[in-house]
Amino acid sequence: MHVEYHEWNSVRLNAKSQMKVYGYWGIPVLVFPCAGGSFYEFEDFKMNDAISDLINSGKVKIFTVGSHDSKSWLNSSISISERAQAHEVYVDYLVSEVVPFIYSHMKSCMGITLFGCSLGAMHAVSLALRFPEIFTSAIGLSGIFRITRLTGGYIDEILMRSSPIDYVRSLEPSDLLRKVRELNIAICCGQGAWEHECLEDTIALREAFEQKAVPAWVDIWGRDVSHDWPWWRKQMPYFLSALIEKQERFKRTH
Repeated sequence: MHVEYHEWNSVRLNAKSQMKVYGYWGIPVLVFPCAGGSFYEFEDFKMNDAISDLINSGKVKIFTVGSHDSKSWLNSSISISERAQAHEVYVDYLVSEVVPFIYSHMKSCMGITLFGCSLGAMHAVSLALRFPEIFTSAIGLSGIFRITRLTGGYIDEILMRSSPIDYVRSLEPSDLLRKVRELNIAICCGQGAWEHECLEDTIALREAFEQKAVPAWVDIWGRDVSHDWPWWRKQMPYFLSALIEKQERFKRTH
């Protein structure tokens, strides 16, 4: 497997930006780590091995970034407003630095797929919903999808941007909603250990999508499916393969 390491000094984060890239070609997939995780978490937990066939065959090209959660949502030493502001800095970094890096690396401004597990799932889905002109797809596994779980119940207009359930509910008929309806969104959650809150949010997000006629794929797995890496290693290739097949079918018919 072809693997690259990249770093640069991020103006927005005022820190070193680090990233790993897996593969030569394919659909670009930007991967978020779990809460507070690093850019190498994906490899540490053998997720690259789980989708090695897709990477080595040129179906997907993976870009992994580090989390900013310890300076934003998980930073209890600052106010909720300051946490939200810190997260918006991270969003600006992703859109203004990481996306152009991916475009340059791909030598094309092609649509980017977002992927994440646990808190990374919330980042993946919320970013796709906010910027459907940049991101074409999002896969979220075992995610929480309401920011109030991290803010003690508090929410405002800025926090809503990072809260998929509330954000979708707020969408009114508009060009943005039309673009959101064109996204390929896949959400999955188990019913086993440590999935209780995620299951509640997954069901609520499914209802919000249905209310706004957003054609998302929401898949609830069995009671043996826990909030853990062994299941995510099974789910990632399953959903990525389905996404690739859908995109290839679309190209053949258009």
